[in-house]
Amino acid sequence: MSTSQRPSAKVSGRVALDQAEAVIVDQYTRLVRLAYLTLPHTLSRHRRVLVAHALVQRALPGFRIGRAAPRVPEQRRGRPDPAVAGTRARVLRSALAHDRRPRGWPGFLPPPRTLRPMLPMVWGLRLFPRAGGGEEIALGQVLSEVPAPARAAFVLLQLEGLSRSEVVELLAAADVPRPERAVDTAGDLEAAAGETTETLLRSREFDACSVQTRPTDLLRRRRRYQLSWLAAGLVALCCAILLTGVGAAPPGERDRTADVQLAVTPDQLVRTPPDAWADTSRVDFTAWPARGARADDDELITRALATWTDPPRGTRIGVARSTSAEPPPGQTQLLYAGDVGREAVVLFHDGRRVVRYAEAVSSPSGSASLTVSRSDEADVTTAAALVVSRASGKIRYLTAPWIAEAQTRDLLTPDSPGRPLDMSDEGVTDAVAQPPGKGPCDSLPVLQLRSSGKIVEKHAFLVTDLGGLAPAHLSYTPLPGTGAPPRQPREATSGAALRSWARTACRLPELRHSGVRAVNQWDFAEQDLPEQGGKAVWSCTRASTWRGPGDVLVQFRTPTTSATAPAKLVGQARSTAACSRFGQHIVAATPWTAGSGRRYLLAAGSREVTGIEVTGEVDATERGRTLAVRAPKDPDVTVRARLSDGETLDEVGSRTAR
Repeated sequence: MSTSQRPSAKVSGRVALDQAEAVIVDQYTRLVRLAYLTLPHTLSRHRRVLVAHALVQRALPGFRIGRAAPRVPEQRRGRPDPAVAGTRARVLRSALAHDRRPRGWPGFLPPPRTLRPMLPMVWGLRLFPRAGGGEEIALGQVLSEVPAPARAAFVLLQLEGLSRSEVVELLAAADVPRPERAVDTAGDLEAAAGETTETLLRSREFDACSVQTRPTDLLRRRRRYQLSWLAAGLVALCCAILLTGVGAAPPGERDRTADVQLAVTPDQLVRTPPDAWADTSRVDFTAWPARGARADDDELITRALATWTDPPRGTRIGVARSTSAEPPPGQTQLLYAGDVGREAVVLFHDGRRVVRYAEAVSSPSGSASLTVSRSDEADVTTAAALVVSRASGKIRYLTAPWIAEAQTRDLLTPDSPGRPLDMSDEGVTDAVAQPPGKGPCDSLPVLQLRSSGKIVEKHAFLVTDLGGLAPAHLSYTPLPGTGAPPRQPREATSGAALRSWARTACRLPELRHSGVRAVNQWDFAEQDLPEQGGKAVWSCTRASTWRGPGDVLVQFRTPTTSATAPAKLVGQARSTAACSRFGQHIVAATPWTAGSGRRYLLAAGSREVTGIEVTGEVDATERGRTLAVRAPKDPDVTVRARLSDGETLDEVGSRTAR
């Protein structure tokens, strides 16, 4: 079709009502699948099924899905008529905008679209797509970790057969910022999923039109029906009480097991034998036994499972980034159930997530809290402890069964020994200080844990709280040795490691609540400063997250009389492989002023760097791993390094390196 023959977006948007209805009836399953996969994965599968059907059924012209009707992109290469494209655009836009809050909308209220009563509505049944195989579940997990526009682009490319340019235009019409990035992410997903992508997407795991049903609690419903004649008289009394505020109950104060069909019951939970950790090669959360004085309290555990399955109004919910909030699967494991301070706490593990449920001991029917974090591929260090209590700036941990000893120490006092930390027979520690958030950094408490000799001999390591359920593991990679093979990360318990961390520890609070699983401090270069200024050390601090990507901070430490003087931040990069085993080479630069007042540009690289080149306001080339050259104040330069294999390397944080 020539350009002159293509229908314009304006003409394409004019779709007759009967044409749109015919498209919805004919393409109903495909449209529902598109909406189901695009909707937020924080919704339960039951809610996503119903919302997907509702959005498709509201896609007729005349329903105001958004602030304005979406512009339908032009039709190319003989694509279907405008009715198909227009209906698809309306469904896509409404799915992408489902959890979007208008400007000025209160943060504590749900998005307005989630408050609209929309057909279909289902009473007395829970709907779930039929379970697929392992490949489908893995693909669903991958999709849950990317933004909704990327999921939509993935489906449009794989199932609808649209070209890249058509998907970009369609996402732009749906008010998606930077649609090209969403399409790029979808391309990465396609490469990771392989040739069976389309088959997997068409499987029953993602078919919201082929669902299985389960009833809610039938006996409770029958009792409620028998007592329904009392409801009319109670309504007036309840309204009067609510209006006067006398005896008003909090929103969460109700039976959390009401109307919830549990996917897993307390007797179906996995309970690992107490001594299994000492006789297994898999030392992670799966080796934790069920502990706690209330591990046999079915009522408490039932309330916890019901809240996880369908959180009632008033529940305080915290879900880590790229973490699914779906109900517990069949192989859910009980880790702990007991009273900690003023709270009754239950901890679960389902192979991919750890979940903490807490309610007030004095008011079990009151509002509760639910926290969900990722835990896949945990190991002896990252599965060494879980937070069971946070109160008044203090934290209590439940330690792994293989932890034989716990101490506390301050990263800002590297020469001070650790202080013993008491643990109960169940493994719950005494309260310890919570690391600082924003504000002064006068101390940074960490745990020093020692593993039992039954699994590893003389193994001590550091962990610290960064806002997640599992504390982050701290490690250290020392300076490269002359002629020695590359150094590997090791535990940050040596004197050199503690002195290095003391200069950079105050950057750790910046990583709070970002899903960090481990932080490694790599001293990658040492440099003699000009004018006999002593020796400086370059380090790369990498924070690796549970979801995979990592952020790096490059820091520069000069000689100082203070063991805790903060290092200078000279570079940073987000979502990068730098400073990991997949990005083992690095070069960085910074301005520096000598004691004489003369200004220099300094640069240094890791062990495989054989030369450094600087261009821009300063032009210089130096063989070796370091460079020092006179320079103006804050020069605008480009820094590159040559590696031993002939490749070039850009400075960390530069535009070309991002």
